[in-house]
Amino acid sequence: MEWQEIRLLRKQLEGFLRGFDGCFARSEGRGHLRTYVRGQLSDLPRKSVEPIADHAGIPPRTLQDFLAAHTWDHERAIDCLQQHVAEHFHDDHAVGVIDETGFPKDGNQTAGVQRQYCGAMGKIGNCVMSVHLGYALPSETFRCTLDSQLYLPRSWLNDSDRCQAAGIPETLPYRSTWRIALDLVRRALRNGVRFGYLTFDENFGKAPAFLETLHGWGQQYVAEVPSSFRGWLLEPTVLQKGRHQSKGRPLKYPRLSVKSTPDNRVDRLCRYSYLMRDQAWETFHVKDGQKGPILWRAKAARFRMKLPHPDGGRKGTGYGLPSCPLWLIVARNVLTGEIKYFVSNAPAGTPLEELLRVAFSRWHIERCFQDEKSFLGMDHFECRRYQAIRRHLVLTAISHLFLAQTRLEQMRRGEKPSELSPASQSRRCLRCHPIHATGPTQKVPSTDQPIDSARPASQSPCR
Repeated sequence: MEWQEIRLLRKQLEGFLRGFDGCFARSEGRGHLRTYVRGQLSDLPRKSVEPIADHAGIPPRTLQDFLAAHTWDHERAIDCLQQHVAEHFHDDHAVGVIDETGFPKDGNQTAGVQRQYCGAMGKIGNCVMSVHLGYALPSETFRCTLDSQLYLPRSWLNDSDRCQAAGIPETLPYRSTWRIALDLVRRALRNGVRFGYLTFDENFGKAPAFLETLHGWGQQYVAEVPSSFRGWLLEPTVLQKGRHQSKGRPLKYPRLSVKSTPDNRVDRLCRYSYLMRDQAWETFHVKDGQKGPILWRAKAARFRMKLPHPDGGRKGTGYGLPSCPLWLIVARNVLTGEIKYFVSNAPAGTPLEELLRVAFSRWHIERCFQDEKSFLGMDHFECRRYQAIRRHLVLTAISHLFLAQTRLEQMRRGEKPSELSPASQSRRCLRCHPIHATGPTQKVPSTDQPIDSARPASQSPCR
């Protein structure tokens, strides 16, 4: 979206921000909200507090206090954002995407900073991590961020002096990334947001307790899982009641029969079990990328994962029992040979095309990160305190929702939509490589010619 277009949208922006006025008790706070959002939407090369304040002609200290110390309800602002999305962009087939992102930071005083893997850097480095919940419509080009939370490592929460200096509440417990994700989903559901499916990568999918909780809520998902994820393709026998024992410690029920097939890793199940091994691969056109069509071969079978103990231990009733019937999907990239494994609690009879469409829709949240970082300055924050960073992420989500809503309105009016992020406008010939990333996954008919013989990118007339 061009800067000239944004200047023409001042009236629409004012009406949009009016929906958040209830989060502020004083008019000064409502004014600071507008100043901050306009600064993020401006053409400033850097969107931290000082450049935004200088651009607006106010002291930087004013916006610093707005983030760190002023009394306003940023949690209510997230509720307003989610209720707005639920009211105006409801779709029974909407996909919720969970992912984490990193913000490289120097020093050791910024809340949550430590040496850990950072996707933005592509390596282990000093950074702050946050977990995000995104929302995407399948039929139209609309995506936004619904909520986000900082990940606080145990090393921080075990250091009370450090937490106090960064403004981290003493009562805040340690939460793994998947528990943070559960909190984000629970809040969105309470605010009326509905997801046809949730999808996420193996960092979240590797936790069976996370998947089981979502299923208990009645939420469908397609989760990428690591190759070491364990379960059964052949349904094991579960004993519900046994004979009375006169001697020895009484056995706990339900439990697995000793004659049941043992659980195994999903990579071994897909390679050696006849239920997967003897299936023919189906080829699917997932989407068109910059270098041509992206094709994956896939097959699926019914599967039961190994349930965890409710308290995270390895003993007790229910540990190691099979879950309800799930789908196990194995997908292999035609060109690179990359293999991915997914599990889903979609009902029996769900087409494999639909499951793959959801599984490969995580690019929506990556695009949100790209737009918010390159266009709105999400990673430009220089504050160190926990509340200030949280509020900065909230305000960035508000700014991004406005741009996503405006772009969708352009499409509905039949106008050519503009890209949100200048960095996302790669040079590509749409005649040769049309982009259908938001469309449904298409099955490719079988042919006698190997699918690997598709025209390589070097033969494209665009090059």
